[in-house]
Amino acid sequence: MLLGATTWWPLSARLAMALIRHGCRVSAICPPGHPLRFVSGIETLYPYHGLDSLGALRSAILASQPNLIVPCDDGVVWQLHELHTREATLRPLIEYSLGPAETYPVIRSRDALLHAAGELGIRVPATQTLVAEDELTSWLQDDQVVLKLDGTWGGSGVVVAHSAAEALAAFRRLSRPMGTSLVWKRWLINRDPLAWWYWRRQEKPSVSIQQFIPGRPANAMLACWKGEVLGIVTVEVLTSQGATGAATVVRLIKNDEIERAATLLARKFDLNGFHGLDFMLEDGTDLPYLIELNPRCTQLGHLRLPVQGDLAGLIGAKLGGSLGSEDASFSPEETIQGNTVAFFPQTFTWNPKSPYLKSSYHDVPWEEPALVRELLRTSWPERQILSRIYHHFRAPKRPGEVKFHSETTLTAPNSK
Repeated sequence: MLLGATTWWPLSARLAMALIRHGCRVSAICPPGHPLRFVSGIETLYPYHGLDSLGALRSAILASQPNLIVPCDDGVVWQLHELHTREATLRPLIEYSLGPAETYPVIRSRDALLHAAGELGIRVPATQTLVAEDELTSWLQDDQVVLKLDGTWGGSGVVVAHSAAEALAAFRRLSRPMGTSLVWKRWLINRDPLAWWYWRRQEKPSVSIQQFIPGRPANAMLACWKGEVLGIVTVEVLTSQGATGAATVVRLIKNDEIERAATLLARKFDLNGFHGLDFMLEDGTDLPYLIELNPRCTQLGHLRLPVQGDLAGLIGAKLGGSLGSEDASFSPEETIQGNTVAFFPQTFTWNPKSPYLKSSYHDVPWEEPALVRELLRTSWPERQILSRIYHHFRAPKRPGEVKFHSETTLTAPNSK
């Protein structure tokens, strides 16, 4: 497998460890200082060059000749879509890794994706792509609305507006094309290898507005094979990095409606590989509303559940890896103990006094001590001299931890 990552999220390193454990040969393309570079057992590491990131991805695919490409953030997915249009010889592999090309425009558009899901009978919030400011008028009767910029991920490009003025300001900001000053900042300070690629494309920003569903987030990650769901891990978010950011502590749950939605979407789009689904569990009813599909792996793929094991093993078995879900290759002690998981290092760095640290399963990769040490440091881009100088004068904005509370009784982790 070839893993592709452009952001310094830990999830790609954790997934790589799980795939290697299941007998897969793993290569990776990532920027300098990335967590993937601290995982032992990766066969080859390819650099993600910022000036020609698309060419770097193409070269890594041709050099590694993988059976499957695993994108670890949305930017890699969008580059694979572009390579599909440019490189005829790579089309079969890209479609094998992501699904049929005719589904790409729908998966890329939040509005189109939720419209398709609604037609399948999946519960979704009202959503509309905005073309002009005057289209906001009919939405501003609501107390809160959500505005989202297509092509963004990890909570960026998402704004919860609490008034008409906030919604209008958010739309104007999100619909503004990326300027060269922002490109230079993302390239030099954030070390984003895709900064110049995004700028050269000059795509017109597409902003959607969505009904606000009061409730708490839930996430699901799927392992799919030719449109069928091999396995699913579903969690309720207990704490997160800001209201729209990544989860730091989750509780494993089983939800039949979420599983049904996953099955319908996998068949509709003939999904292959790893995908994620984001939901809101409505206050008072606990009904799940699908709000987003992530066409990539998420931070749930390495978690070993009783009976099912981890999603990495399910995909690895399909590709001929040594350990499938039916293989009694790990003891019960190696599976998650309890229902609550505190992600490492997010929970420790975001709130060292979190009460969940005393009661949760600690998701620490002890078998990779170099990775543990690296994840406890600030990210590689933030340690570089230009970033330190920049943030000395302009401190980075870090959202506070958000806690979601539920009185719902949840079942123990389960799998079919």
